[in-house]
Amino acid sequence: MSSVPHIDAAAAISAGTAVLPPGPSLDADSAARLVASLRWAAAASVEPVAAVTGLPDTTGGPMKVVDRATWLRANVDMAVTMLDEAAGGLPARTGLTERASARANGVQLGVVLAALGTRILGQWLPFLAEPQLLVVAPNVEKIEKAMSVRPRDFHLWVCLHEQTHRLQFARAPWLRDHLISEMGLLLADGSGGPRGERPHNLVEAALSAEQRVVFARVSAAMSLLEGYADDMMDRVGPDVVPTVAQIRRTFEARRSRGGWIAVLNRLLGMDAKLAQYRDGARFCRAVIDRVGVDGLNVVYDAAGQLPSAEEIADPARWVTRVHG
Repeated sequence: MSSVPHIDAAAAISAGTAVLPPGPSLDADSAARLVASLRWAAAASVEPVAAVTGLPDTTGGPMKVVDRATWLRANVDMAVTMLDEAAGGLPARTGLTERASARANGVQLGVVLAALGTRILGQWLPFLAEPQLLVVAPNVEKIEKAMSVRPRDFHLWVCLHEQTHRLQFARAPWLRDHLISEMGLLLADGSGGPRGERPHNLVEAALSAEQRVVFARVSAAMSLLEGYADDMMDRVGPDVVPTVAQIRRTFEARRSRGGWIAVLNRLLGMDAKLAQYRDGARFCRAVIDRVGVDGLNVVYDAAGQLPSAEEIADPARWVTRVHG
């Protein structure tokens, strides 16, 4: 697996933080209220998520309220950890060419993270040595103001999504290593043969035909994980988040914006990310209608239970394969 690229973490952090805007400016009292509300929401979201998902509530580490730069540094650390593990523990070569390549990779990663770092509300980071749940306070503040929603409800709604991810990985401890293994296949050198269909974004443009098969598997798994969290955060319902319906309507309208944002999404592959939420949520709702939440939760038993891309599009196929 020596073909897995290496990243100069210092270059990634330096390049990313240089172009990452700090976000909304708050006075000390407003900032303290925001942080306190987000910490309350993180604690208050655990029990409702466990109840609606049926997933066991196990200790997964504290939630941290962070700024954009801290979020970026954590994601650089996670990317380095993932690539090191995907490389199978092989040491990085340290020649001049390799160092220059690692630095270029780092700069590229930092710039991409800076582009995403103004938009991420919260994130569960399962691939760190110590998994963490982060909520990016400046982004939450910016979006809640733009959407004109009740801050307390919105903070809880955001944390419900991320707490669901925490419980997913706790229920499926094999999932972390499985995704890292897939990442290793995805980043390894391809055959260099014909690519087949035209790539849809910058991510696919770099993949061989063989890697696109792996990419489809990873995308299906991510559709499940993201769609499941999206569906469950709404199933918690208005008893927990009184304005959940308003938040969902307004948030979906923002997700669907066109213009230059849509162009950027497509170039970076973020349009696929948005499709993951929608397609995965549809899959989860359809499966729950047939076999209930417990029937859906068998996806966390083993890698073979994960849906394929075809099954995400046709949930009845997954139900037939898994439940007979």
